[in-house]
Amino acid sequence: MTDVSYKPIQHRLEKDHKRLSEQLDEIRARRSSEKRREGSPFGKREEEATETADLENMMAQEQCIIDQLTNIEVALKKFEAGTFGICEKCRQPIEVVRLEAMPTAKLCMNDARKNVR
Repeated sequence: MTDVSYKPIQHRLEKDHKRLSEQLDEIRARRSSEKRREGSPFGKREEEATETADLENMMAQEQCIIDQLTNIEVALKKFEAGTFGICEKCRQPIEVVRLEAMPTAKLCMNDARKNVR
């Protein structure tokens, strides 16, 4: 497999990284503005519960994006190191079809199946 076949995947990872970074910035800005918003200390319990749920959802969303960004950054570093598309377990090439479907894949299909069992 040549490096050329991975160029569209690398481009996609770079685009996804940019998009997710922007989403993360938006979530953090929203959360920051929520913290600054002062409410009455005598607010209704329902409102407090809703605000808490909203904050928890925002934090879960933030963590999900951070996890995705981390996986993308690992994949992009593999491009730099020349190890992208190599299974971390058996050191054989990961199927291009698998990488197209999941560009952050670390294992080939054979080893991924073994990990599930």
